[in-house]
Amino acid sequence: MLYRRFLRPLLFRLDAETAHSVGALALRVLTLLPPLERFLRRRLAASDAVLRTSALGVTLPSPIGLAAGFDKDARLFDAALALGFGFVEVGTVTALAQPGNERPRLARLPTDRALLNRFGFNNEGADAAGRRLAARDRSAGVVGANVGKSAAVALEDAVADYRRSAAAVGPVADFLVVNVSSPNTKGLRSLQDPEALRPILRAVLDEARGPVLLKVAPDLVDAELDALADLALELGLAGMVATNTTIDRDVLGADRARADAAFAGGGISGAPLKQRSLDVLRRLHARTEGRLLLVAAGGVETAEDAWERVRAGATLVQVYTAFVYGGPGYPSRLSRELAALARRDGFARVQDAVGTAG
Repeated sequence: MLYRRFLRPLLFRLDAETAHSVGALALRVLTLLPPLERFLRRRLAASDAVLRTSALGVTLPSPIGLAAGFDKDARLFDAALALGFGFVEVGTVTALAQPGNERPRLARLPTDRALLNRFGFNNEGADAAGRRLAARDRSAGVVGANVGKSAAVALEDAVADYRRSAAAVGPVADFLVVNVSSPNTKGLRSLQDPEALRPILRAVLDEARGPVLLKVAPDLVDAELDALADLALELGLAGMVATNTTIDRDVLGADRARADAAFAGGGISGAPLKQRSLDVLRRLHARTEGRLLLVAAGGVETAEDAWERVRAGATLVQVYTAFVYGGPGYPSRLSRELAALARRDGFARVQDAVGTAG
């Protein structure tokens, strides 16, 4: 309530990327004050047994995680875990440090409860992220890393580039997610072609020390989704993340003109992505018949949204845009409300409901 009534209006007076930087700075300060961090963990950490979820080779306190894109440089994961997230995915990191695309590259679409971004994997590089991940207290929570292609690297050299990123973060991350689905790096989505993707995934698998997942775009047609699901099964990936942002501006409502005025290109996240991401999740669940861990991302705002994703086949659920709009109390509130929905429907654990919608 404090965030929505007072802090968010102040932050929203700033341009979107500056506001994000201010929020990130506040979270970094939190990690520099251990007594405050411990207090928040005691107050906000998920402790309800209904939420405990076996996934990624461990038991998570909650299936609600922070999606990639918020903690690009592996600096905020301790703070995010303290706020009640069950796990965190950092990145996207690339083998080469890079500034990303020119500003403006982030716009709020508040009426549609969405964001439009064309960041372009701005990050300090996989080696820097790897050093931070290596120094963390691994008992504090599960942290994975999302790896993408360096913008300066040609598509034909993508395999070596992904291998280098995976080698830097793979041994110190609890899981890896391969990102070939962002719309903000030129040509990247062409790597979703199975023949181009197969050697990339093999290279990442060679360097990983934990589960490897593939993140897919919501803009693929069913046949393309089926091909990627088949490839994930063929190579023995642990799972898939559905989905990344969409380039389809037709999903927008009242904020379409605002988006068009902001900048060309980019990907839309938040509420307008809800239905398409759910459709992709259902398709992947049907195709893989429960043989892959599925992570739902895109358009999740409420506990009802998260519950629908679980019933549709997602073992884990990630949020990003809703966290930006909902503030620091959002992750713990979402987890509590999700536990209540599981109890309402007669499930002893949220995980028991995975895929039960048929």
